[in-house]
Amino acid sequence: MPHPADAPAARHRLRAELARPVDAAAPQPRAVLLCHSDGNADLVLSAHRSVLDPRSLRVLADVLAAALRADGETARAGAGGRSSRGSSSGQLSSSEPALPPPVAPGSALWQTWAAADYVQHPGWATPESGAADRTAVLRTALTTGPALGPTDVSASLAVAAALVLGRYEGQERPLLAAITPDPGRPPRALGAHDFATLLAPDLSGAHDLPTLVTSARRQLRDTSQRCDAPGYLALTERAGGRVLVGLLPEASEGQVPCHSAPFPLTLVPRRDPDGGLWLETHHRLLDVDPDSARRFTHHVARAYEAIAAATPGTRPGDLDPLDREERERLIAMGAGGTLPPHPPARIDALFMALATACPDAIALVYEDERTTYARLLRRARQLAAGLLAQGARPGEHIGVCLERSTDLVVTLLAVLLADGVYVPMDPAYPAARLADTARDAGLRLLVTELPELPGTDGIRLLPPAALAKAGATAPMPPAPGRGPDEAAYIIYTSGSTGRPKGVVVPHRNVVALLEATRTDLALGPQDVWSLFHSSAFDFSVWEIWGALLTGARLVVVPYWVSRSPDEFHALLAKEGVTLLSQTPSAFGQLVEADLRQDALLPVRLVVFGGEPLDTAPLSRWFDRYPESRCRLVNMFGITETTVHVTAQTVWRRHALAGSRSVGRTLPGWQVYVLDAHGRPLPCGAPGEIHVAGAGVATGYWNRPELTEQRFVPDPFLGGLMYRSGDRGRLRPDGSLEHLGRLDSQVKVRGFRIELDEIRAVLLDDPSVRFATVVLGGSGPGGDAAEVRIDAYVVPAEGAEADPLEVRRRAARTLPEFMVPAGVTVLASLPLTVNGKVDVARLPAPEAARPRNVPTAPPGTGSGPSSGNPGDTTDLAGMLARIWQEVLGVPVGPQDNFFELGGNSLYAVRVAAAVRDRGLPPVPLRALYRTPTVSALAEALASESWQ
Repeated sequence: MPHPADAPAARHRLRAELARPVDAAAPQPRAVLLCHSDGNADLVLSAHRSVLDPRSLRVLADVLAAALRADGETARAGAGGRSSRGSSSGQLSSSEPALPPPVAPGSALWQTWAAADYVQHPGWATPESGAADRTAVLRTALTTGPALGPTDVSASLAVAAALVLGRYEGQERPLLAAITPDPGRPPRALGAHDFATLLAPDLSGAHDLPTLVTSARRQLRDTSQRCDAPGYLALTERAGGRVLVGLLPEASEGQVPCHSAPFPLTLVPRRDPDGGLWLETHHRLLDVDPDSARRFTHHVARAYEAIAAATPGTRPGDLDPLDREERERLIAMGAGGTLPPHPPARIDALFMALATACPDAIALVYEDERTTYARLLRRARQLAAGLLAQGARPGEHIGVCLERSTDLVVTLLAVLLADGVYVPMDPAYPAARLADTARDAGLRLLVTELPELPGTDGIRLLPPAALAKAGATAPMPPAPGRGPDEAAYIIYTSGSTGRPKGVVVPHRNVVALLEATRTDLALGPQDVWSLFHSSAFDFSVWEIWGALLTGARLVVVPYWVSRSPDEFHALLAKEGVTLLSQTPSAFGQLVEADLRQDALLPVRLVVFGGEPLDTAPLSRWFDRYPESRCRLVNMFGITETTVHVTAQTVWRRHALAGSRSVGRTLPGWQVYVLDAHGRPLPCGAPGEIHVAGAGVATGYWNRPELTEQRFVPDPFLGGLMYRSGDRGRLRPDGSLEHLGRLDSQVKVRGFRIELDEIRAVLLDDPSVRFATVVLGGSGPGGDAAEVRIDAYVVPAEGAEADPLEVRRRAARTLPEFMVPAGVTVLASLPLTVNGKVDVARLPAPEAARPRNVPTAPPGTGSGPSSGNPGDTTDLAGMLARIWQEVLGVPVGPQDNFFELGGNSLYAVRVAAAVRDRGLPPVPLRALYRTPTVSALAEALASESWQ
């Protein structure tokens, strides 16, 4: 080496040699001697663990060192680092001290362990290709007083690293490891025989920062029982991702603390000759990319300096590692940009303008009925006149409880033209739930085909035909007097208290949503949309007004067609639907139906929403519909922020990588990821998603306390922001990753459900004393059909809780998608030491079935019945076998498909299995109306289901 040993070039060359990988196939160790121009030398000895174990490598280092001495070389051996400086004569004096213990094997030994053991932490970016045996080093200056010794520095850095790691991982007791200096042993590089102190500082606020530092200092100094105490671990035992961050002893310039990072992130405090303190971060590129490591190092340095200046009483939550510049950058990353300029407008006013501009264009298709924009407006104005004739007042809440049809869309528009606020209600919901919604919303008028609705005394039930008749002779409605900032609709969502809550959304939010997406999604009159979802689900707001406010055509999908993927596929092809909105669960069924067809659909855009998207299964869609033909867009949204918040175009590479990104924020919307103190979190750190901007709703109807809790002031940009309760993190490119819920809310096949609401209904049952509800079935990326709601109950004193009856009573209040798949009766609920239900100890759920009913599948047939068409024995037997195969449970002739755990996705599979075996086709409506084996077989034989 043409440089002195202390020259920067020589130090760089040594570091490069220390980080150089060793090939696992190499038959022998690698020895490199770096001879410097000032007569000093460095020996680097490296071997793969399959060639030499650490002890043998240490012996080899001793042999090489002795050989070098014998030859009179001006070097002293040190396997992996600079060991000494020789005399100018080239001879080693016999009076010089013995060699220090040899250092550990080279970098490849560490990193083959890492590659085998480490589970990648989700907070870090995707590893670089070819990075399995590479590390990188960053240096950051630290500000500290000269009085701090090595242990004080290590203790403060340990607490600082824990604070930052805790924010990154969302934990109050993050785990890290600290290597403590061993008194009496010369500094040397680390080996597998070294032990680390495990630290898990309590960041909950129970202790202040000075106390945490004192505790860490005491723990680091206590090394008397390091090899067998439970608070220590050998570096070789750091496997399985137990420790993400490690802290090494303070090192001086020239010392080599490790060949490569023993932990994914390894922090090393260093001293310059002049006493200056630096933080050196070694990070394995397989686990942590350079940008993430740089952010982490910067945050640790800021936290360390804040801890050094902390006074008694300063709590961990008082410290924010982010500086003002980074906070502002994070806020800017979550901004969607400026909305295109548009005048404030009401939904009905925009529709009237379009109906005037293109009166003869088809606005609505339902079965064989086609309605132009002009006719739709005339019918809606007539219905609005009928509502006013019935006494409707400006701003009044008007219920709409209709099946998906032309009448539904006409009525929603009519309520707006009458200057009212529509409250959509699904007629498939139980009567008790509909009555609760009507009472909570303060309805006087309810547009519905239902002949009666128990529990709604004083509410007038108005069929659309009667309203149209009344409006035919009434004066046309005047222009609405309320402005765009006033409410357009109230949609009820599941509530944790057992009481659904109504979200109040103004006109301007819906208009802003369309302006935010119009250009990017190329929305316009050339499109044909589908209305697939219930009007009580906010996805329908996007479908209805997205089509009718852009001049497009809206195809209404009848309820039973939406339940049959093959019928739905045929409707899409027949009507030429180009823009499709789907929950991922429903789209998976459509993909299966599409694979059975030769002709391709005309769909150009699919918008996903309602539940997390598993991108992996989309590869089959891309095989038939490449990105150039059909665009897939994953949109994250919340009812309280007007349907959509972000958008991510999904490409085939996302499907192959299993991406969880929901994309960048829409123009006019703003996303923050905040900690429990309301402060922005760095990229990669999980926290609660908050949404501000143009989509934030007015609040919850008649729930001031809940509104105040969830709709809070935006401290960054002003106005209000909504605390979503969703967990997520920002990525360096500004996109958002959705990581699930922070509370008991879940998404099941697109429906937002509060498990506590189901629990509250169960506790209303007189036979139930205690209850808990959990989400069971397949995990992320698994089979959506297996996802189920399971209930566990403890009988009331002196009562006998029949699981089937408990479930049936719950079904009188809860909509079908919220009814537990099964109810399991327990003598008591297992509890944790803190008195909470121990979910992990709950037994496997039991399927509900009538008592004293045989479970053996009836019948013995194995093919289509060839006997008397009226004889259903063989057909019933085959149906039972199919149910058993699909549901995975024994099936008896009187067992109810849905009480055995069946759902809409399983129903589709039953219909497909029946078709594949050549049996009479099973329309889904037949299964829903006759959900037992015997009843279904009889109905199919007689076609009485029609």
